[in-house]
Amino acid sequence: MKKKMLAVMTSGLMLAALPMSLPVCAAVRPNPVISRNCPAYSGTNPATAVAGNDEHYFSFWQGAAPDDYLAYDLSGVPEENRKIIDAVWYNTSAYDVIGLYINRNQEPSDYTIEINAAEGGTYPEDGWEIVETVTGNTLSSRQHIVNFEGYNWIRLHITGVDEKTEGSCMVNFDIHDVSEGVTDSWIFYGDSITAGGMNNCYGTGFATYINRLDENYFPVQENGGIGGITSTDGLNNIDRWLSVFPGRYVSIAYGTNDAWGNQSGAQKYYENTVAMIQKVLDAGKIPVLPKIPHAEEAGVADYLDDYNAMIDRIYEEIPEVVKGPDFDAIMREHPEYLSSDGVHPNSEGYEEMRRIWAETMYQNVYTADSESSSVKGDVNQDGKCSVADIIKLQKYLLGREKLASWQRADLTEDEIINIYDLIALKRMLLA
Repeated sequence: MKKKMLAVMTSGLMLAALPMSLPVCAAVRPNPVISRNCPAYSGTNPATAVAGNDEHYFSFWQGAAPDDYLAYDLSGVPEENRKIIDAVWYNTSAYDVIGLYINRNQEPSDYTIEINAAEGGTYPEDGWEIVETVTGNTLSSRQHIVNFEGYNWIRLHITGVDEKTEGSCMVNFDIHDVSEGVTDSWIFYGDSITAGGMNNCYGTGFATYINRLDENYFPVQENGGIGGITSTDGLNNIDRWLSVFPGRYVSIAYGTNDAWGNQSGAQKYYENTVAMIQKVLDAGKIPVLPKIPHAEEAGVADYLDDYNAMIDRIYEEIPEVVKGPDFDAIMREHPEYLSSDGVHPNSEGYEEMRRIWAETMYQNVYTADSESSSVKGDVNQDGKCSVADIIKLQKYLLGREKLASWQRADLTEDEIINIYDLIALKRMLLA
């Protein structure tokens, strides 16, 4: 995200280099699924269409290139809940075709997202409008934000699979209401541990666990895990990945392969991770950083303390980073979660990872600042609201300091930290 430049004179305060659209960690508006079990239609395998939007992510719509579709009739959803939608599909392949373990499993590579204003009830053969065209896709999931006001139907139209013009396709396809903003959308970048732990196509996913904690939420959740890669690979590709991710929360969970035989060195891992975090912040999104999981295998365990010490350093230096689960401590306490190789979790361990991710994020994100936010305007977190908070907020707007609490600074409650919050803070103190 390029920072917009604004110079405003307010009571003698000159503000420049003002970031106009930055995220607020604690304000998560629900982006609920609205397509669950709605009427579904398909061309080649119509019997499998219902598997594309049911609650079971281990079942899939089975399509085929070069000309097949999965269509939903959303006319039964209240119009106010489908003005703007997030159309997201999931496949079981590795997130991208990089690294040593490239795996493509019936993944859409060429497709269009299409909408139709026809009345609900009968599948329309005509009147489809293309709103997004994708060619040469190499990712195992994608989100598409669509202005859906005035429309009743949406379809995923497949024209290529695994970069071939013919072949079978396998996806789950969800539609979320994002009419009030894409605020509850996540992606988890990482290595094979992320790939196995955050897969939302088998077992119980992160979104399902969040929903169990609070039925108001069912987040969009992409698994960005790729086996065998390091933080260097993450840094080399994150710009491209972020460019097609419209969501808000970005987990960066590399380190096991960096530490395995001390491949990168802890300092290099630190530099790569900080650079990725900065790219996430520059894109106007919120970075999330978990601890690297403890391993019993000596090639990892001998170096892991140095790498996790770098994560503690990042927590201290970059307060915008949301703390993820402490998988170092958790795996030390529960070695039974590890598989026979002493590095990767077993099936029970992966299931526990998803549950722990959900519980930790519910505490650190969904319900964050619920108590501390009572002192509105206490930007410097000294327990009171004073002129010192004006100075702190001014320095932040000038790019000279960082904020530890976004919610306390969002005086206008519009999820943007800008000049208007400074004005509101001054008026509050004058009052």
